[in-house]
Formats: sequence, structure tokens, C-alpha cells
Amino acid sequence: MMNKQRVVHVSTKQPSYAVCVLGTEISLDIKSYLKKREWKENKGYLSFSSAEFDDHLFFSLLSLQEANWLLSQVFFELSLIPGELFALFSGRGTRYPGSTFKELMTEEGKIKSLFSSMPRGATSFEARGTGGLHVYVTYDPRHLPKPEGSERWPLHANTEVIVSLKALSSAVNDNKVRVSYYDRTGPTPIAEAWVYITCIALSLDADTSRTGTVQNYATNKTKWTWGPDGEGAVLLVNCDRDGPSHGNMDHTYPYVRSHADLQDLSLVILNINSPAGIFDNHKLMLHISMFDAAKVRVFHAAENTSVSHYENILGSDKLSYTVQPTDGRGQHTFYVEGLAFPDGDFNGLVSLNVTLLEQTSSTSPATPVFTDTVVFHVAPWLMTPNTQRPLEIFVCSIEKGINSNGKFLEAIKLLARKANCKLTICPEVENRGDRWIQDEMEFGYVEAPHQSFPVVFDSPRNRGLKEFPFKQILGPDFGYVTREPKNGRVSSLDSFGNLDVSPPVSVKGRDYSLGRILIGSIQAPVELYSDWLTGFRLLLASPLACLKLFEEKQKEGYGNAALFEGLRRVGKITLDEILTDRNLRQDSKYVQRELGLTERDIIDIPQLFTLEGSTATALFPDMVNMLVLGKHLGIPKPYGPIIHGQCCLEVKVRSLLEPLGLSCTFIDDFFSYHVLLGEIHCGTNVLREPFPFHWWNIRL
Repeated sequence: MMNKQRVVHVSTKQPSYAVCVLGTEISLDIKSYLKKREWKENKGYLSFSSAEFDDHLFFSLLSLQEANWLLSQVFFELSLIPGELFALFSGRGTRYPGSTFKELMTEEGKIKSLFSSMPRGATSFEARGTGGLHVYVTYDPRHLPKPEGSERWPLHANTEVIVSLKALSSAVNDNKVRVSYYDRTGPTPIAEAWVYITCIALSLDADTSRTGTVQNYATNKTKWTWGPDGEGAVLLVNCDRDGPSHGNMDHTYPYVRSHADLQDLSLVILNINSPAGIFDNHKLMLHISMFDAAKVRVFHAAENTSVSHYENILGSDKLSYTVQPTDGRGQHTFYVEGLAFPDGDFNGLVSLNVTLLEQTSSTSPATPVFTDTVVFHVAPWLMTPNTQRPLEIFVCSIEKGINSNGKFLEAIKLLARKANCKLTICPEVENRGDRWIQDEMEFGYVEAPHQSFPVVFDSPRNRGLKEFPFKQILGPDFGYVTREPKNGRVSSLDSFGNLDVSPPVSVKGRDYSLGRILIGSIQAPVELYSDWLTGFRLLLASPLACLKLFEEKQKEGYGNAALFEGLRRVGKITLDEILTDRNLRQDSKYVQRELGLTERDIIDIPQLFTLEGSTATALFPDMVNMLVLGKHLGIPKPYGPIIHGQCCLEVKVRSLLEPLGLSCTFIDDFFSYHVLLGEIHCGTNVLREPFPFHWWNIRL
């Protein structure tokens, strides 16, 4: 079914003219008329007597601008001049430009009825069109049977004349419809009305099929739908810096900074195919809403100019732009840039519109003829879990003090080489003594069918590393985003060590193909089901597993084996002392009970905790707080009891993980991180490969 474009009011007094866009239909208003020629001025508005037909038949699609046009067509019936009528309505048209005429009647109770030009005494009609048109009549069979053996229809309230076009016009007004009116007396029409129609092609096109290329003259652009069969264009927030190596993100500038910058924008093409001369009294208006103006910016790609001269035509202070077609045919190229990520007060949807306007005279407002709309969804920022392939490791260098991390860095370098992963070390002059790079930032990415790039999310903790993400990571095809607390107060919960994402999971039949974001300490415990664990294992820091291991070693006669052998300035504690410490056992059992996890595919990693108020602190380096680089694991060295020349904790962990094809490397982080209440994961950060799954294919 085609889209209804507009209502065209026919007149037996003079021809009517209309432009129709291919793929749409027009409705001919052939029935309504004024019962009495009574009018009076009432507070600046006209008041007419009631017509014989229901108001909604000819008011429901009338805008105020169309009402002005209609009045100008029938001014001779009222013995008025058009200027008076325009003056009476101009204020209303400015104040309520989106109101329908029916709504104006309901609001003010002033305007009772208008009329078109059905001749008096007419009881039936016939509508015929030239070869390029398809003319048909719609009706309600409950109230009106279809005429048999005749194309003449009764002038009934339930009939409507619809015109659709089969082909483009080769000249202005080359299609026409004749409406013949008949009375009850005979076969000769008592009057005729003519409508001259020009059919043009007009389409605002983008990559609505999500293939990476623009689909010309596409349909179903006004709605954005999810899923593999969904449709709708995608927009990226242009948050990288493709321009000079200094300055802000690209989207903060109201101009295109480089050719590379264009790759981050979404291409939109305005296709026009019309006879020459159609834009002598028509114009094209590209426009956005006031709400969307803060979320999107549009550039017009002028021919034979550098990208720096592409005109910024729509944005925060520009809601509309008049397109100037040269000869009625061709394409106009635009680039659309996202300015804001989907957020709590923004669902990510923005619309770009083009409207064809008819300008009948210099004194009357332009009449909307047709609007085409493309709906975009701004791509969200996506996190990646540690099951994704690592691309680059980030770590800080701390050279000064007893907690320097030189040996730690050497171990990380060796692990990076094993994993064939790039390593970036943030020097102390840039980190300013802040080693907690996991707290400072989180890596993710944005994706559209035509472009994808990583984006670093800078936390609001604003400590020594606060300048590093912006100054050292933001760059060509590497974006940057940050958020500040609404109340301006930053807490430990704003550190991204508390922010993580699971691998893709399925929970109670619902797929989370991009994982589920986990925020430590501020969200309710997440229930874990066995169907979560398809394709990966979950490592759980388990006090019960640790106590069980230590009890086994005690029974084997190793009760005197101690933790922290080989560490200076650290008091040693034997297995016997641990197992007779009631407080330690109770603290560890409390932590395990609150988690309450017993699933078979969850691997219990031995770990003990001590409680200090409501905070659980690892007694020895927390081996779950590791660095995951594919099959290579950088695990905090626990300094467990030495039995047969080996740390029994390391032996246990190897026995659990190496049969899965994982390589375990134990790294000493005791003084450089553990005693400062962090571990390897807290002191490193990893840029990872994006998901192969496209976010727009999610089924909602």
C-alpha cells in the first residue's frame, strides 16, 4: 500500500495543479461545499455556517497553510480578496504551524466549515485520468455498493478519489485528471473540474539496510527496527581525532577536519528526478527537530571544494536548510555526524527530514507537499569482556619508592611477547604516581556498517592518570568519551575497576549477545546459571576451596609450611596457624555463603579473605585478579606454602587451568600492587578485539 501524500482540492471554476512524488498517492477533495454564503469577522477569524457533509472528511488532513490556499481558491464565492483572507489566518499559521484545521476548530470554536467546489444539484461523479495515472475510488461497502456497469459514483460521504502515478513526468503538468459532475436528469455532466499533476522522484537515502552502502530510493526509512532482518541507518558519534594531533574530538568542531574524518560520518544522498522548471514554484527544505539538533550535525558536500569547505547546514543552531536543485535532476550529498551517545535521557534515535514545499505566491506561506524521513540510531559504546582477543596492554611505570614496579614490568613484557600482544607503558611523568590504570579508564568500541573504531571511556576519578586517556590515547580512529557525576561528587564507585562485562550469555531463554555489564558494589548480585557458561569458564575466588586444600596438606604432615616464604618485611603464617584461626575461617565462610555458587562449570580458585568492617581483603595475592591474554594468564604470585619445592597454591591452580589449554604465568605483584589493595588486573588495562556480532542484530 502506498503512502498518502496530500489532499488536493478541485474546483470547477479553475484548474488545480499538484506535484506528486512517485510511490505516493494523492486524494482529491471533490465533495465539500458551503451551504450558505454567510460570514462574519469574529476576533480576527472567519466563522462560516455548517456544510452538509461531515467536517472530518475535508479537514483532517488540512494544515493551516493548506487552509489559506483553499480560501484563496474560493475567495470569489465570498466576494473577498485573497489578501484579507491571508491576513485573517497569518497569525494562526505562525503560532500553530503543526496544527490541523480540525484541531483549530476544536480549540477555538470559531471556524465552522469551508467548502470546495462541488456544483449545486450534483448527485454523482466520474473521475478519469491520462495514461500515466491510476485513478480509483475507495468506498465503504457497508454503506455503499459498487456501481455496476458504470464508472459513475454517487456523491456519498464514504467515497474518496485516489490518484497514484505509474511513471515519472517528462514535462510539468503532463498528467491530468478530469472529474465530471452529474445531476439526476441525464448523462451530460453539469460541470467539470481538472487537476494537472506532475510526478517526480524524490528520496532521502542512507544505508538503511546496514550493508555499508547507501540504498537509493529505499522504503521503510521512517522506522528503526532491531534484529537481523531489521532496517534503519546507523550513526557514529565522531569522538576520535582524525585532524591535527592537537585539539579536541572531531565532533566538537563545526566543520570537517580531514578526508579521514568523513569515514566516521554517515553518508546521506538526496535523489531528485523531476522535469525542468518544477522548482520555479517549489523548494526543498532539509530539517531536523529541536531535540535532535543537540544530537546530530549535517554537512553539505559541495562539488569541487575541499572537505574543510563542506558547509555545516544543520546542528545546534540550525534547524533547516534550503536545498537548491540546479536543473531538477541529480544528487545532493550530505554527511551526518553524531554528537551524543545514547544515554538515560536519549534513546539514540534521531531523524533527518526533507520536505517539498509549494510556493503559490510571495505573500502566502509555502505549503508542504511531501516529506521523506530517514531515522538513524546512534551507535552505543560497547564494552568487551576478557574472552575477546587482546590487542594492546597498557600499564604504568612506577620507578620511585618501595612500591616501585620495575620487576613487575619486566614480567609483563615477557607475557606480552608470549601472547603476541602490543605493550604500551605509561611513564611516571604522565601517570604522576598513579598506577591504577584499570580504575582510570575502560576500553570499548563503536560500530556502524561502514566504520568501527575503539573508544576509551575515561572515568571521573581524576587522579594522576586523568590526562592520559585524552592526551595519549585519543587520536585517529581512536575515540574518547567521559562522564562526570551529576552532583559533582566522585566516589570509589566511579572508578572503573568496579566496571566489567560478562562474555555473551543466555539467561532464562534470553540472549545477551554482547554480554551483561557488571558494576561492583552498587548492583544486586547477578544470578549465575549453567547456561551462562557455554564456551567459557568462570573463576571464583573460593575460601572453602583454599581451606580444603590447606587441610589436605596439614593431614599430609605439612602443617608447618608457611605463607610468604622469601618475602622480606612480611610476617609468615603457617598452615596450622591459619586452620586454627577461628576469625579467619569465619570471615572466609561468610564471603563464600554470601556468593552461594555451586555450579559445576565454575572453577574454585583457592583464596582466603579477612574482614575489616564490611570490606573483604585478600590475605595473600588474589589469583582471580589476573590478566587474561587469550590462552595466556598473568596470575598474581600467591606466595603460598612451599611443599616439595613448589608453592602448593600455584600447583593447585595449574592443575585446574592448564588442562583447559591455558598457560599460567605467576607474576610477583606483592609490594607493587597487593599491599596497596590491588592486583595485576587493577594495574593493567587491555584493548580487545570487538565482537563479531553486530549490535543492531539484537532481537528485542
